Amino acid sequence: MSGRLVGVIVVAIIVVAAAALLATKGGGRPTTTTASAGKTASPAGAVGAEAVIKVGGTVSLQGKFAHEGKLALCGFRTAIEWINGHGGVRVAGKTYKLKLVYYDDKSSKDEVQKLYTKLITQDKVDFLLAPYSSSLTLAAVPIAENYHKLIISHGGASDAIFAKGYKYIVQALSPASKYLTSAIDFLVSTGDKDIKIAFIYEDSAFSKSVAKAAIEYAKKKGLNIVFEQTYPKGTTDFAEIIASAKKTGANVLLGGGHFQDGLQLVKQAHDLGWRLKFISILVAPTLPDFYKSLGPNIANGVSAPAQWEYGVKYSPEVAEKEGYEWYGPTNDEYISLYKKLCGNTMPDYHAAEASAAVLYLAKAIEKAGSLDADKVRSAFNGLKIMTFFGPMQVDPATGKQIAHPMVLVQWQNGEKKIIWPKAAATAKPLYPLPNWWSEK
Repeated sequence: MSGRLVGVIVVAIIVVAAAALLATKGGGRPTTTTASAGKTASPAGAVGAEAVIKVGGTVSLQGKFAHEGKLALCGFRTAIEWINGHGGVRVAGKTYKLKLVYYDDKSSKDEVQKLYTKLITQDKVDFLLAPYSSSLTLAAVPIAENYHKLIISHGGASDAIFAKGYKYIVQALSPASKYLTSAIDFLVSTGDKDIKIAFIYEDSAFSKSVAKAAIEYAKKKGLNIVFEQTYPKGTTDFAEIIASAKKTGANVLLGGGHFQDGLQLVKQAHDLGWRLKFISILVAPTLPDFYKSLGPNIANGVSAPAQWEYGVKYSPEVAEKEGYEWYGPTNDEYISLYKKLCGNTMPDYHAAEASAAVLYLAKAIEKAGSLDADKVRSAFNGLKIMTFFGPMQVDPATGKQIAHPMVLVQWQNGEKKIIWPKAAATAKPLYPLPNWWSEK
């Protein structure tokens, strides 16, 4: 590709993002794009001669979810670019191109509710993509439900979303209750009969949801839980909790919350001489600053759940072996296209799950052979596909994702490696942790 074309793409991306930032309080015109070469498409409704499926949603370009929102936007655009560049969406013998229509929700529930109503009633979108975060998704879903519009969740992990009887939502990512499932499955796979787990986790809705489900799952799998303790948000001193956990003989640590508390929990566990065979905690170890802050003597071997990590081994060959239909770009193709469209940056799981949601929707539309929301929702029930993001299948009754596993990443010699599930693994696990555990 010529340098000039790359420059055009980058400029186009900046223009698109800037247009979204100008949308205020549900007013103004929406930003729309077909994603082809990063060019801005005509306003909603000006479809022209080309058959178009309009997919609408909000992204957080301002506020507390701005970082994740911008990544999700790039993820949407990358998937749309791939689909449109590979023949579009085929429906009952007719070919459609996807067009994204979106607004900046400013990380606000009030904005979400106004803008999703506008997307449906004024922009006349065919299908909806949920906003990032469980809280904003919960604000959007009742609007979709009221108008019988199908909405795909790419960043709403809370199980509570799918416990309310909604009929028009489908989840692309793993729910919160599955976040530590891979860690537990890995522990079971070791065959170690001397596993004693301590669950230490933040007293927040998300962390408690993750931990409670993991505790139940670990018990079901026959693992021994010897300690459980929550800690308040903002906790930085874990000495007392660690001392209590050590007295039980616990040799595995699961739990955590966010970055700073997770960092301190691991650091103090090491400094206080807690001999741990395995550690897997939320959020903190997925970030490069975790390893930079703690260094190899502490961080090496520490693991965390992630929705996706580049380097996963999902492929058409793996899909065939495991009984899934493959759809979409390979992992390498996805990363290359994402970098081309998004300023030569690498995608993280926020972008990947957004792309997966678009791919999932496109495949369901093709399977349904219709643009009718009820028919497409029904098509999801029989859809069992694998993408670069991993396997995907939903519970027919709720729309909750049941097939996509969390990958388990582990720091090994300064690099994040995927150690579980085996189908996605890029390295053998470190177990017991050599720098935390000794038989002497």
